Amino acid sequence: MLQENRVSVIVPIYKVEKYLDRCIKSILNQSYENLEIILVDDGSPDRCGKIADHYKTTDSRVKVIHKENGGLSEARNYGMKEVTGEYVTYVDSDDWIDEKMIETMMNTLNEYEADSVQSSFYYAYERHNLYDHRYYSREDSPVILNNQSLIRELVINERIKSFAWGKLFKTKLIRDIPFRKGVLFEDVYWAHEVMRKVEKFVLIHDPLYNYFQRDDSIVANYSLRNLDQIKGLKERHVFITENYNNLTEESHKAILKSCLIHYKLLLLNRRKDKSGVHRKEVQQYIKKNYSRFKKAVKDDKELTQQLTLFYYHPYMNLLYLGVKKGLRKTKLIAQPVGLQKIRKSEGVVIK
Repeated sequence: MLQENRVSVIVPIYKVEKYLDRCIKSILNQSYENLEIILVDDGSPDRCGKIADHYKTTDSRVKVIHKENGGLSEARNYGMKEVTGEYVTYVDSDDWIDEKMIETMMNTLNEYEADSVQSSFYYAYERHNLYDHRYYSREDSPVILNNQSLIRELVINERIKSFAWGKLFKTKLIRDIPFRKGVLFEDVYWAHEVMRKVEKFVLIHDPLYNYFQRDDSIVANYSLRNLDQIKGLKERHVFITENYNNLTEESHKAILKSCLIHYKLLLLNRRKDKSGVHRKEVQQYIKKNYSRFKKAVKDDKELTQQLTLFYYHPYMNLLYLGVKKGLRKTKLIAQPVGLQKIRKSEGVVIK
């Protein structure tokens, strides 16, 4: 039987020795104390397992699971088996959370009688944070979404992200929906299955989660497994057409955006796609679905331009993007509205 008002915090752990103390301490120091903290050591070859065991001896709320390495999805699934709390949240082990995050989310969930709550977050770097203020400011009132609006926002992927972390869920909603094993971008395969069960969702704008951005370059660390994101979006598209047919065009738009990004990354990583077979697959998929994509982006001038250029030749689109980037650097065209930069040491916005 689930413990009323207890929040279970699942932390999958692998090769994060440098960051793990920061993560665990941020959870232990929460103003909301009715917690169960489940640390899942996914066969980490460094000292992570010993660090987790240390916290188990110092705080009775901490549980530790040691298992053979099986990946993030399997680690989260293992943690879910141990949950005894009425509510669940996930924290990735190189991230950390504000001391009032869980209290704020619990108060919000209870006030609005919601099924799930999402807080805003910082893209956290060593010396500064980035906060997405394109749609809301942190002082704005919470946004309440019904199921139809929630799925729409999830597909658009701006205000509502598919990330498992940064959200508080009723345990009963997610306990029977495991993460897909053996894939990257596992959240893309998982989130819509969860959100279809959510009747009321609340979005709060205070950035209470710190999403740590390592110095590792996405280009340097790109692998062919990253293409799992496109596969996940295609799989989700089937779900959308069957259950939310009015969102089909938004789903097509999301797939197109992902394809264009991955084609560029594949080109930058030609050594990992020596024969070009994966680039050809992406190119052929866009050409095959060109009319559907064109219809989906008809109200988006920028995407329409990129799609048209890509259709004639992918390099034409890449040249277009390169020229625009150069013009922005020379300030001949305006920078797009983006993220607010905040210096950590002073807590002030950097213009």
